[in-house]
Amino acid sequence: MLGITLPLHAPAAIAGNVTVKSAQVSDWCASLSARLPKVSADDCRGSKLTPSGISSFNGFPILTKDVAADPRRKHALKVLLIGGIHGDEQTASSVVFKWLELLHKNNSQEFQWKVAPIVNPDGLLAAKPKRVNARGVDLNRNFPTPNWQLDAHKYWASTTRSDPRRYPGKSPISEPESRWVYDTIEKFKPDVIISVHAPFGVLDLDGPAKPPKSFGRLWYNRVGVYPGSLGNYSGMHKNIPVVTIELPNAVQMPPDAEVQRIWLDMQSWIRRNVPAATKLAQAK
Repeated sequence: MLGITLPLHAPAAIAGNVTVKSAQVSDWCASLSARLPKVSADDCRGSKLTPSGISSFNGFPILTKDVAADPRRKHALKVLLIGGIHGDEQTASSVVFKWLELLHKNNSQEFQWKVAPIVNPDGLLAAKPKRVNARGVDLNRNFPTPNWQLDAHKYWASTTRSDPRRYPGKSPISEPESRWVYDTIEKFKPDVIISVHAPFGVLDLDGPAKPPKSFGRLWYNRVGVYPGSLGNYSGMHKNIPVVTIELPNAVQMPPDAEVQRIWLDMQSWIRRNVPAATKLAQAK
């Protein structure tokens, strides 16, 4: 059981457009910020996240933020930005909070954003942060890639030697957290997905777009395609480019200047490459 201050039934009661009480936000942010490097409870509250209406297995809400594009931009690209799909990669969530701060400082947005800093709150809030969710599933192996039933478990058994940290689950999108990502892709229809991880210190790309050369000090270096991964599902199967940002350390944040440099380079890459990627995907 997680040491959170909310009753487990609370997220269900706030689903939809019901106004969220500030006390609830404070409780959520107090729990989360205690685990996140360089993110205070005030930083969390300042991000103005709201519950998506979907909760983790242990009842913690998946918190999101929608940031609209400048209304003068008629065909703004849609960007889905997620962090913390693995609960023991704390910097992957912290850096998304820092980018939300930068978004809030800019009154005119070029893109339309949907942001979820912590997709796996149960993993983050476990007694010791862990990769998997509360049911022991690696959410980044739980997406419905082709031949999942055969390939996901075969790969898990033969290649990872049944590593419990990489268990793909009993069936695709069996988990509320991975189902939220799946449903969000279907409803939001992003033109590109940015998924933040740690600690390999590289960039990866799956899908129809030109790979980025570098974001800040992170250089492009393929990390592989796995059965059930988000990159495989969205990039290879749905033709929606997925950029995986692997920060160099899971618990120690990069310098502030590097956080901003990655952010600016990422947007520059989207600006130059994603419209062409979208047209290519539509043509297939």
